[in-house]
Amino acid sequence: MTAVLVFLGGMLGAPVRYSIDKVVQSRHDTLFPWGTLTVNVVGSAILGGLTAASLGTSWGALAGVGFCGALTTYSTFGYETMRLIELRAYGYALANVFVSLAAGLGAAILGSAATQWMVA
Repeated sequence: MTAVLVFLGGMLGAPVRYSIDKVVQSRHDTLFPWGTLTVNVVGSAILGGLTAASLGTSWGALAGVGFCGALTTYSTFGYETMRLIELRAYGYALANVFVSLAAGLGAAILGSAATQWMVA
């Protein structure tokens, strides 16, 4: 049953990721991967909130592993960083690494704190 919940969450998360990435990236005329950064930060905030909520195995599988797992993308982050390096856009590559890590971690912390504040 857990695998089905992960599958269903992924079915929702993947098209949301694709749509957000395309909309955000279309609004920026730059090499920097704003779309991937956006989905990763949003997904980190959601997962931080879900973790703090401790909703249980079923919700964790559906929303955490399935939806957030499909929404966020470490592989695309890695690919786009390597692409920036290949294009000799070293500043963008470094910014992508540092901003993605800091913003993702910060979003997870804020998502967790917001959930704890709402529940308390």
